[in-house]
Amino acid sequence: ICCHRPVGRAEARSVALSELKAVRIPDPELALEKYPHQLSGGQIQRALIALALACQPRLLIADEPTTALDVTIQAQIVWLLRRLADEKGLAVVFITHDLGIVSQLCDRVAVMYAGRIVEMGSVEAVIDQPRHPYTAKLLGTVPAVGRGTRDLVSIPGHVPDPGVIPTGCAFHDRCDLATGICTEANPPARTLGKAHLALCHHAVRHQQVTEAP
Repeated sequence: ICCHRPVGRAEARSVALSELKAVRIPDPELALEKYPHQLSGGQIQRALIALALACQPRLLIADEPTTALDVTIQAQIVWLLRRLADEKGLAVVFITHDLGIVSQLCDRVAVMYAGRIVEMGSVEAVIDQPRHPYTAKLLGTVPAVGRGTRDLVSIPGHVPDPGVIPTGCAFHDRCDLATGICTEANPPARTLGKAHLALCHHAVRHQQVTEAP
């Protein structure tokens, strides 16, 4: 805090306590004196969020902040991030593999494959009407409560080596819809609705393949 804000040690301590209170760590004065191994997993995540906010950023990048936490603590961290974003007018880039958390926390989502964005739009558009085959298959791997019974989808093959990305669409060798053009040309970004984009040669005709029968 002293390195990034024009404050002395006493004020820096006051800022630290204020941020620990903001993320609702119990007994923040005691927590401030503890080492990381003396805190629980949830407390560590809260402390890291407090640390990230101490320098008053306008953008917070949260990379897998709920990994290795139990479901109850995950929900608390998601709620905390949402509350802090609203209270502080903070933009949050949330990086995760958990689509359930995406639907709870995010307003917009960008789906990436092999280091490239393949689909982007509102959470409702992308999750309810995926237009890239990878997005649809990814959603198909997740059990859906209240949508009837259906078989879970598996995605054959492997993600390509980052240093040897195939020509054309990087997903073509794992895609059921792939045709010759998919192996030859990078797919263009196609507009499919209000601020909904998919980088797929067949996005216009592609329909959701994960809906219940």
